[in-house]
Amino acid sequence: MRNLLVKIAYDGSRYHGWQVQENALSVQTVFQSALERILAEKVELKGCSRTDTGVHARQYAISFKTTRGIPCQSLVFALNRFLPGDIAAVSCEEVPEEFHARYSCRGKEYVYEIWNEPVRNAFLENRALHHRYPLDVERMNRAASYFLGRHDFSTFCTGDRREANNLERTVFRSEVTREGSLVRFTVAADGFLYNMVRIMVGTLLEVSRGRFSPEEIPEMIKRKNRKAAGPTAPACGLYLNRVFYEGGEDEWTKKRI
Repeated sequence: MRNLLVKIAYDGSRYHGWQVQENALSVQTVFQSALERILAEKVELKGCSRTDTGVHARQYAISFKTTRGIPCQSLVFALNRFLPGDIAAVSCEEVPEEFHARYSCRGKEYVYEIWNEPVRNAFLENRALHHRYPLDVERMNRAASYFLGRHDFSTFCTGDRREANNLERTVFRSEVTREGSLVRFTVAADGFLYNMVRIMVGTLLEVSRGRFSPEEIPEMIKRKNRKAAGPTAPACGLYLNRVFYEGGEDEWTKKRI
């Protein structure tokens, strides 16, 4: 029995997130169908994270066990033959028997992209939030810096019975940058709560508008009340950018705090 780790990238525009759902198309459903067609056996997939409807991934990790001896490189090529154009297998490697894509994960990095121009970009439809009014990136970045460190992020979480009682997370990267007309919020942490990044983005947009000052973020966090933060930004601009595992190519570290 082999334990394999496959990393994929996907455009989530037409999918209802990763996890299998009744009466809705998910990334897991499509990936599992392609994989089992290749292996000719049933497999139990372990995904690194749930993702919401319309959210994208530049790096999504999946582990599963198989009795088949197909080489990793051949599996990647075969998957890309059977997967649709909006999902691509990127890599495959053998991992220890106890490895689990979700429970072995030490952190994740998300990027939220905003097209900041009066006129929308047809090539970024469903791939970035179109914000037609000027954005104060310096002000947004100053606000984002207050997310760094370990906090209870109840204020930046949509209530969800799936969340554990402990809502503390450690954020070790949080910054807003601009590249031409594209504004990016990059945030990395040891874990994320339901809608956490999208609520952070909605709040940062309100900071740019002047509704909140950057220095109000610490007080928002202390209040542990969802109503204290800004709205939830649309899913279209959100990307799972990287997944961190111990000893991996992108080994997770807290040294940036």
